[in-house]
Amino acid sequence: MAKPNVIHKGDLLKFAKQCLVEKGMDQFTLRGVAETAGVTQGTVYYHFRTKEQLLLSIVQDICESSWDEISKQNERQIRQALDSAKSRCSYDSFFHRLFYTMVASSFHNDKIRGQLGEVISAENKHLSEKLSKLWTESPVEGVSLTTWGILFNAIFDGLALQALLQKDFPVEKTYEELEQVLIALGHLRVQEGGQ
Repeated sequence: MAKPNVIHKGDLLKFAKQCLVEKGMDQFTLRGVAETAGVTQGTVYYHFRTKEQLLLSIVQDICESSWDEISKQNERQIRQALDSAKSRCSYDSFFHRLFYTMVASSFHNDKIRGQLGEVISAENKHLSEKLSKLWTESPVEGVSLTTWGILFNAIFDGLALQALLQKDFPVEKTYEELEQVLIALGHLRVQEGGQ
């Protein structure tokens, strides 16, 4: 077997993501990734033996990148978390186009579906942990912090989906008002504690 072109696996993943977004799942091939990266098809096979292995690596990379970004944030500053989510919420969001392409493909691939399910479950847990540092208990009786994490994750993903589909989606206004909801929930908790 010939020695593959010199390219790091991480760089090849970036080209694979670009190829996936540009060509869509139906036309996504290892050959297309090679063309996008400017390497031989053998180089892609050297790093990723199958299309499925490459797709699973893309999912894992998305997960790790997302958690690296969230981990850098100070848990006391909810505004930073909102700004981070808002920055990826747009009609042309590469991150969310890729994410939703992977979601759509997961309905026909149980391995990808399972891995995406694990990613979302981990995000829910992480958001719940972040909220537990903001709130000593849930601001609404009967709603657990675990459920709040799930709800906020669904809100962020849902807003991103709407922004992808509507050029004129009011991202700024929506996130400003979402911040007001969070402030009100925090304020509600303080009021109840004082009574």
